[in-house]
Amino acid sequence: MNRLIPPVLFLMLLIPLALLWAYHPEDLAMRYDRQMPWDIPLILGAAILIWARVHFRSRQAEIHTFKTPRHLVTDGPFRFSRNPMYLGFLLLLVAAAFFVNVWCAVLAPAIFLAAAAFWYIPHEEAALRATLGEDYEAYSRRVRRWI
Repeated sequence: MNRLIPPVLFLMLLIPLALLWAYHPEDLAMRYDRQMPWDIPLILGAAILIWARVHFRSRQAEIHTFKTPRHLVTDGPFRFSRNPMYLGFLLLLVAAAFFVNVWCAVLAPAIFLAAAAFWYIPHEEAALRATLGEDYEAYSRRVRRWI
């Protein structure tokens, strides 16, 4: 699983949501009159993800999850979250699940959240601690993991 980078996992979870939206039977639909508010997490997720990605690249930081970090980025969106890109992906999956409006669609963001919280982020944090030491420790004490 060391080669399953977060954008690939995101796409692997988004495709079933698209298929659910296209082909879901009515008996899976949520039982209420209103659609879930999917537009807010879509806009927030896209904005956070793009801001973090552009900012990270402008600092020439290593973006690949499983490569050795080059340096610590602590400004821009990284002032508010140590993991804004994961947060952006998660919000996009929440938006897609709300748009599909089928109860089982919530599995996609739940799977991404679990993978990020229990595998990707701990791996990255260990690499940052090993590479950057006290600089990363001080940053992690100042800034929360998600928001």
